[in-house]
Amino acid sequence: MVPGLSSTQAQLLLQKNGRNEIPEKQPSLFQKVTKNLLSPIALMLFLASILSFILGKNFDGYFILFLLIINIAITLWQENKADNAIKKLNQRLEQKIKVWRDQKWQYLNARSLVVGDVIQLASGEIIPADGQILEAHHLSVNESALTGESLPKDKKENDDLFSGAYIASGVGLIKITATGVHTRFGQTLFSVDKVSKQSLLEKDIINISQFLTLLSLLAVVLLTTVFIIKKASILELLTLDLSLIIAGVPVSLPTVMTLIIEFGVINLSQKNVIVRRLSALQDLANVNFLLTDKTGTLTKNQISIQDIYAYDGFTHNDVIAYAAILASFESDNPIDMAISEKAQELHLNPPRFTKIDFIPADSLRKRGTIIINKNHRNLVISIGAPQVIASRCRLDQATREKFIREIETLAKDGYRTIAVATVNGTEEKKMKMVGLIALSDTLRPEAKSVIQFLKENGVGVSLVTGDNSAIAKNVTQQLILDEGSVITKNTLERINWSSIDAQFFYHTGAFAEILPEDKFKLIQKAKQFFVVAANGDGINDLPAVKAANVGMAVNNAVTVLKSTADIVLLSEGISVIKDAIIESRKIFERIYIYSLYRISESFRLIITIAILGIIYGSYPLTALQIILIALLNDIPIISLAFDIVKTTNRPAKINVKSRFVLSSLYGLVGVANSLLLFFIANKIWHLDWKIIQTLYFLKLTVSGHMLIYVAHTKQRWWQFFPSREVVWSTVLTQIAATILAFTGFLMPSRLLLWQIAFVWIWAFFWMQISEITKSFSPAQSPN
Repeated sequence: MVPGLSSTQAQLLLQKNGRNEIPEKQPSLFQKVTKNLLSPIALMLFLASILSFILGKNFDGYFILFLLIINIAITLWQENKADNAIKKLNQRLEQKIKVWRDQKWQYLNARSLVVGDVIQLASGEIIPADGQILEAHHLSVNESALTGESLPKDKKENDDLFSGAYIASGVGLIKITATGVHTRFGQTLFSVDKVSKQSLLEKDIINISQFLTLLSLLAVVLLTTVFIIKKASILELLTLDLSLIIAGVPVSLPTVMTLIIEFGVINLSQKNVIVRRLSALQDLANVNFLLTDKTGTLTKNQISIQDIYAYDGFTHNDVIAYAAILASFESDNPIDMAISEKAQELHLNPPRFTKIDFIPADSLRKRGTIIINKNHRNLVISIGAPQVIASRCRLDQATREKFIREIETLAKDGYRTIAVATVNGTEEKKMKMVGLIALSDTLRPEAKSVIQFLKENGVGVSLVTGDNSAIAKNVTQQLILDEGSVITKNTLERINWSSIDAQFFYHTGAFAEILPEDKFKLIQKAKQFFVVAANGDGINDLPAVKAANVGMAVNNAVTVLKSTADIVLLSEGISVIKDAIIESRKIFERIYIYSLYRISESFRLIITIAILGIIYGSYPLTALQIILIALLNDIPIISLAFDIVKTTNRPAKINVKSRFVLSSLYGLVGVANSLLLFFIANKIWHLDWKIIQTLYFLKLTVSGHMLIYVAHTKQRWWQFFPSREVVWSTVLTQIAATILAFTGFLMPSRLLLWQIAFVWIWAFFWMQISEITKSFSPAQSPN
């Protein structure tokens, strides 16, 4: 063994050269502020301020600039909170590396590697730093992330390896030659991906934005035409038009979308779910079929040796002794650890030998092989799938029948088996069957109830496993997966794939004896009928996980799979998948509530101002009031990122037409009560125009925020309140609007107490009318 480093040496090198990491280029505070200043809402507020100064309204101009600064400050604060949370998520995705330090193997964080460290990497692991190969055992490396070449390259001793590539097959011993910023390609291992494809939900919200923008512009053009005909002041008109656009167009859309999604991701992380592709949340909310692995998901992934069967004159101890030799060279996996623990339990000391060659197990060979020299004699040892090992052994008819019978009996009882064989020489031919090892991996106690829950919530489930059909049938019967129906690889090969439909998947409890390429084909076919989630743990699951609508890497997955998957599960078991789906539906629902509320509010404000403007030739609100309403609305809207929501028992889908009907109904109720209030104030009370403007400001703010309580839930609003964040934000903004109306600060005139009380009572009464409109549309929040 190469000496490697001591902890003291490594610490000195770490202090000298720094950690093994590529610092992410974070925008400076100046860049963030500049970006916000150049946003559409900032530019419009800035222009409105300039027009106010030109019109001689200096106080209005300064106050609009103040509001601009406050808006940017709130946005930066929330974005900073979200960014810090994403950084913490990235830390949870850090890679652990097997390092030879202080003359022993230990697992260390990849960031703590230094030049001179000796590490061992196996199939599926990302190369964490540049290095040189000391030993290579059938090693091949995929460098597509660095060079663009998709096919793996075979590697041998003294070849160089570069950070960011990954081990495609085999095992290698590598000496680190460069770390962090000194590596050749400077690749970050993996992180939460914030720049990704646009989801269908995001496209839907953007369509809403475009619709409301068009509606606002049409109202502006119409009102401008009317006011020009009536010879209104051009500068005054421009200021009012700009204010209407600010209030009507959902310019806070990017901030709201980002916050709802990123804070949703933080909530998911508390459930041990890391979302790497943020746009995957929309797909996750729509998932209606899950193709799941067995080990570590449905089972505890705590492998133990249940029984040992010896053949051909070998003993139980011989079976474990031969298996332990190969297990010591394999990558650390539960089966190898179970064999090593059994050897220790039986006090079997490893024999002295020299390794000649070693071929790690993979999904194609279905076996691992080692060639050693023991007592000046070459010896081959193979461990793997019983059928594969048996095909390389000389077995008489009676032994073969006994062998098959014992495998089938164990499989029916739910035990997985591996076979051990050996032969003198250097070739896997005419080997002797040493024995069988029966492995136990207990089903998780919650697996059955979780699968039942998923089905009741619109998510079909099928098991996809490489185990034989008897084991798969045992599992499906225990989990009540469609009465244990099992399709094997051989059956799949005989099926006409064009005849496969959704019912084929619904009525299949498990797919057994499946290879990675079969799993890939199944997912591709299932996607024709479903939004598919699939999980995996090995490098050979990479194509399947990539192909799924939502690809998940389970807790014990190889690092390259975690770096590629949409979602990484940090705890074992199927319940974490349930949590991921349900939480994503809640995120989806928060965005739905935002869209419903935003359409209603913009519709109400734009149509009301347009109608009164055409009839009376003047806006019922000043430019400053319109801007204040827009910014006071933004605070509750942002708080929706923290709202408490309920979800349906079906995948989340938005009926665009029905949602539009409901939001229009809410908006029409708002228009009707606004026009009626204007009639009362103008024709019955004969109030001064300036008082009416203040009255309208208070009414639009109070009633608008009350609508959040109505739109927030399918239930009666008093039966299911929003979160504390939403309640406090609406209460405080309504109080602020009331104080402004009472004092007259920033208003054309002040209101009397009885007028304020009337507005509150009026708004509350029409809130109940909006509540009644839920009955007239199927487009309702699932809450």
